[in-house]
Amino acid sequence: MTEHHTTDTAPQGPGPAEQPPAAEPAAEPPAAEPPPAAEAAASAAPEPAAPGGRRRTGTALCWLAAAVAFAAFGAGTAYGITRAERTDLPGLTTAGDGRWDYPVLAKPTLAPGAPQPFAADNKDGIHYAALFQLLLPAPAGSAPDKEFKVEQDQKVSEDAFLEEFEPTVRAKMKQEFTDEGLRQIVGRGWTMPDGTRTRVYLLRFASSGFTEGRERCGINMNVKGVNRIDEDEQWVKAKLAQPRPGRDAPELFAEAQPVGDEEVRIGCVRAGDVQAAVFQSRKGSVAGVPFHQTVILQGQLLG
Repeated sequence: MTEHHTTDTAPQGPGPAEQPPAAEPAAEPPAAEPPPAAEAAASAAPEPAAPGGRRRTGTALCWLAAAVAFAAFGAGTAYGITRAERTDLPGLTTAGDGRWDYPVLAKPTLAPGAPQPFAADNKDGIHYAALFQLLLPAPAGSAPDKEFKVEQDQKVSEDAFLEEFEPTVRAKMKQEFTDEGLRQIVGRGWTMPDGTRTRVYLLRFASSGFTEGRERCGINMNVKGVNRIDEDEQWVKAKLAQPRPGRDAPELFAEAQPVGDEEVRIGCVRAGDVQAAVFQSRKGSVAGVPFHQTVILQGQLLG
């Protein structure tokens, strides 16, 4: 901080030896009384510290604030996830890129003593929250999908989920669910003004070992109305598919060309004992940016 020095510019009178002996000192005008507010501020203001002292004090306060913030983060069983800004998602940083306006996300509060998934004492990624509380909420401007079959607490039956696939493979997939220890399915569906339909499903299995064995989240079976699916090239080129510690990288797929009247994209996230499957479809084509955004945010909610 720059110190300001005031210099007395009033003319200096003659020294004591030079003053005339009969001269009387000039009467000084009465000093104006400061306003009460200024007087109080002046009396309350601390004496300025040396620049070095200010720097050391500011640094100490910054470290103290950081320590408090980290302590509060680690002590809670629930913490918020703010809506991802453009610069928070690599490869999706262009202004006006068509991103959807999701509400601020927050993980649910757990029972006392229950660890968060992938915590040091929960490396298998077991989710102790109610499964429907981990579902991604619908973005602003969306409307509930009237064709989406959901029950209380967003529960979805196996048969309703299997309607995403061709009838010829449903019986086989249902048997696999039994063999793989599927415990529950929840889901949410919505439609955007541009006609994009989104269906998000969470499947909870008996343990993380079952989800790890489900290649491509089990969607290598025939998806209804889709001849073949390939890797989402936009996702791969953007290098967004980087796994976080203890997690698998999300897998995103797009309908292979040529597509019909409606394009389908599918996202898969495996996180401990829970697997997320995101389906988006739209007449013409599905926009890549909101599709990637939806998969990323759902993955964040799962830990």
